[in-house]
Amino acid sequence: MTTAVSVQGVIKGYPGVQALQGVDLAIGQGEFFGLLGPNGAGKSTLINIMAGLSRADSGRVAVMGHDVVADYRAARRNLGVVPQELVFDPFFTVRETLRIQGGYFGLGRENDAWIDELLAELKLTDRADSNMRSLSGGMKRRVLIAQALVHRPPVLVLDEPTAGVDVELRKLLWGFIQRLHRQGHTIILTTHYLEEAESLCDRIAILDHGRIIALDSKQALLEGGPGRGVRLRVIARAEVSDVPDALAGKVVKRAGNMLELALDKTADSIVAVLNELQSSGIEIVDLHTERAGLEDVFINLTSREAR
Repeated sequence: MTTAVSVQGVIKGYPGVQALQGVDLAIGQGEFFGLLGPNGAGKSTLINIMAGLSRADSGRVAVMGHDVVADYRAARRNLGVVPQELVFDPFFTVRETLRIQGGYFGLGRENDAWIDELLAELKLTDRADSNMRSLSGGMKRRVLIAQALVHRPPVLVLDEPTAGVDVELRKLLWGFIQRLHRQGHTIILTTHYLEEAESLCDRIAILDHGRIIALDSKQALLEGGPGRGVRLRVIARAEVSDVPDALAGKVVKRAGNMLELALDKTADSIVAVLNELQSSGIEIVDLHTERAGLEDVFINLTSREAR
């Protein structure tokens, strides 16, 4: 697979903080890639280096083969970034904002047809001549996505694109982003909504304390995650006060008559666990099983890193 974004040995520090500590990463063209991590992990620093907003202390980043320092014009032409913050110029309309953004890349009126298409796709056509100040927060976020795409970059970075938006807008945005992906765009997503990453991403890197602590396909991360990928939730007839010693280490949550256990990948049998509970006097009236998700993997890895 041809590489869309290459990150090689990137180190970046600020006074008192080492934001990135030797990050190596290769993202293939056409991937839907998740870049996850807790607050302060270094995700935004890495994105800023990709976009040329910050410069690495050492190491190299390239976008579509173009070094972001030595060949910055070509690198930036191949990259679109949707930032977390709602940054906008209050003096222009939506259409003017997009035309100005296109002008930074040498695009003039010949780009108007593409701007009209973006406005239609993002349900902004009827607000094209509205001042940016008059838009709701959700509409401003749609304009940010249009800005990132106005020069038709092959690589799109989405930094917390659905933070604080309602369910309807989230569905609209993801439908549009998925269409871009099907058309061949490389998508790099950072999000704290891990169910979004689990649903959308093909491959995922987890960054913590400036280092990549996991990098694999979504399926491999889920299969290699904590336990056997199964949570067992039991509802007892009465409050659960004592759990058999053999199962105590598997309990992840206990509240009243509800007990939740994470089972070992190879050693546990659900039937044997239920028998053990019943033998200890716990009368089970209901149970539910579900496979562990990306959130379980994330919490397990980042909490282990913190230790």
